[in-house]
Amino acid sequence: MINQTLTMEFLLLRFTESRVLLRVHAVLFLLIYLVAIVENLIIILLTILDQRLHTPMYFFLRHLSFLDMCLISATVPKSILNCITFTNSISFLGCVLQVFLVILMSGSEIGILTAMSYDRYIAICRPLHYEAVMSKEVCVQLVLVSWLSGGVFGILYSAGTFSLNFCGSTKIHQLFCDVPALLKLTCSVKHATINVSVAIGVCYGFLCLVCIVVSYVYIFSTVLKIPTRQKQCKAFSTCLPHLIVVSTFLLTGAIAYLKPTSDEPSLPDLLMSMFYAVVPPTLNPVIYCLKSKDIKSALCKILWKFTNWNIKKYV
Repeated sequence: MINQTLTMEFLLLRFTESRVLLRVHAVLFLLIYLVAIVENLIIILLTILDQRLHTPMYFFLRHLSFLDMCLISATVPKSILNCITFTNSISFLGCVLQVFLVILMSGSEIGILTAMSYDRYIAICRPLHYEAVMSKEVCVQLVLVSWLSGGVFGILYSAGTFSLNFCGSTKIHQLFCDVPALLKLTCSVKHATINVSVAIGVCYGFLCLVCIVVSYVYIFSTVLKIPTRQKQCKAFSTCLPHLIVVSTFLLTGAIAYLKPTSDEPSLPDLLMSMFYAVVPPTLNPVIYCLKSKDIKSALCKILWKFTNWNIKKYV
């Protein structure tokens, strides 16, 4: 007979037991978190305030930035709080919420990235039909489908994981509540629900990846047929930021979830687990700001207006 107890909380791993290093970790992650929030807020505000950015591409980018803010907010603040208070506990409901939010945001983000690749395909391969195909209604529907897909997977993964019986140790070998790490703690023999959820999630991710790859195959074949070098570069410049963002998101996700979970993870394993939740939300706005002339132009315009307003205020 397996000794089963009602799990009220879990214990998360820490980088170190040194209080000094924990404070350093808290400060470092707080800075990263604030930078990510400010960057994504800037993208959201720019795409709302600047009329030139009221296009499907930047509509999707606005939702991507919002998802990135939510994704990093689901894990990093709790890690910072635990370092400041020198604790490593998380309540059962807190753990459920963390799993749900991470899966929700990740599932929705891959959907948004797929919609963005479709938008680039229509803009470059079928430019005469762009306004008719990428209407406001279609864009809203694509965003709603992305959010709905993420929500369904969030419910499936969290319900499937926490419907299992947990017994013995409550120490999660991870810096935040993660499905693979939680499955290590369960004493349930059958994982049918979570196995089905994972299988559906893999199919969804693979389908999105196929759509993105097919879109870019058509995009590159069309761009290479453009006679002038200047127009080729312009077309590539509109796709490059999205391609980098997709690659970063999928690469970090694959490293975080496809690597085998160890019973005693090393420091690199712990760093890699946070890499997935921290790097894409922090880098995505930087990539778009560096590569998109429209974003840079809108940012300069807003800063110029703000500077002039301050000068007039104090003169």
